[in-house]
Amino acid sequence: MTTNATRGFTTAILHSDRDATIEHGALHKPLHVSVAYGYRDAHDLAAVFQGKQSGHVYGRQGNPTSSALEAKVNAMEGGVATVSFATGMAAIGAVMLTLVRAGDHVVASRYLFGNTASLFQTLEAHGTAVSFVDATDADDVAAAITPTTRLVFVETIANPRTQVADLKRIGEVCARHGIVYVVDNTLTSPWLFRPIDVGASLVVNALTKYIGGHGNALGGTVTDTGRYDWTRYPNILDTYKGADAKLWAITQVRKKGLRDWGGTLSAEQAHHLSAGAETLALRMDRQCANALALARFLASHDRVSAVHYPGLASHAEHARARTLFRDYGALLSFELAEGVDPFAVLNRLAVVVLSSNLGDNRTLAIPVAQTIFWEMGRARREAMGIAESLVRVSVGIEDEPDLIADFANALG
Repeated sequence: MTTNATRGFTTAILHSDRDATIEHGALHKPLHVSVAYGYRDAHDLAAVFQGKQSGHVYGRQGNPTSSALEAKVNAMEGGVATVSFATGMAAIGAVMLTLVRAGDHVVASRYLFGNTASLFQTLEAHGTAVSFVDATDADDVAAAITPTTRLVFVETIANPRTQVADLKRIGEVCARHGIVYVVDNTLTSPWLFRPIDVGASLVVNALTKYIGGHGNALGGTVTDTGRYDWTRYPNILDTYKGADAKLWAITQVRKKGLRDWGGTLSAEQAHHLSAGAETLALRMDRQCANALALARFLASHDRVSAVHYPGLASHAEHARARTLFRDYGALLSFELAEGVDPFAVLNRLAVVVLSSNLGDNRTLAIPVAQTIFWEMGRARREAMGIAESLVRVSVGIEDEPDLIADFANALG
């Protein structure tokens, strides 16, 4: 049998559960639904509580099924440790709530997805200063850094306008200033991009999207890449300063994010996500191919005024995306020509599903300004470049001719 280091991406995911002993020879890690875990020796119980020995003590801090999923994602991202959460938002929230304090400063992309931006606004209300900058330009990030800046947070590809962050140069800025660099890898997934390669300290994945892929389970993870020296970070509690400094932050995120805040991933959800992850590369390759074909079709249509997709040469960050990523992703958005009603177009779609999720096997579409960005208000949407006619499309694995025909019919 080949070793983990020599296996291909899909082979490693497919067989990762079997790298450890699985009960009764099962091919998948089974569901562990117990809330509590018993020990015959009280010394072992105490050692697990104190982090001196691996094991489980209470379901709020994880279970064997979620641990198996964490190992799988950790291998994908090349990290030193990964913690899972009930949702991607819970994962982001855990990072912020456990590593950032009142009086600290955070730099974030101004193109963050609406829910994430809302979380950062909540942080501001609790005393953490946040600067929203143009993450497509590392100089903007550098200019925002202050003596109290603790971390920089960016997404690989923005949702829904698909701006591509200046990931490599931002990593260099963070390294130069000794700042934690957090990258949300959801839109690219570890198959298209590994943030460790640009110096990311922590990587967030919303497993609900491409890693799970089937729209049947919520989940999120935080992975520590081992690239940051946590001995220089002021917000690590002495309680979590164990022998291996690389594990200080991720231990604090797990303990305080799960034990204190309770955003725990259930065994059933972890099992769905783990099974879905096995076909990540296969699904993403098909979705990316479909997305490029659809983007090209839409760009040539006279009822479409603009298409936002990194795979198009017209995209402002096309060259950057070509250099950074294996492919250009499966999310695109487009604006309709003046006078074309986006609701009329969407209502004529027959194959595509009108839904707010993304990363599903099925192609999903949604009017952006009137739904997921509605609460922001028109002024904020305009500042983010979100037109009132903008339609977001999460491209699935359907047969390409069926997708093109569906949009051709809908556009009239």
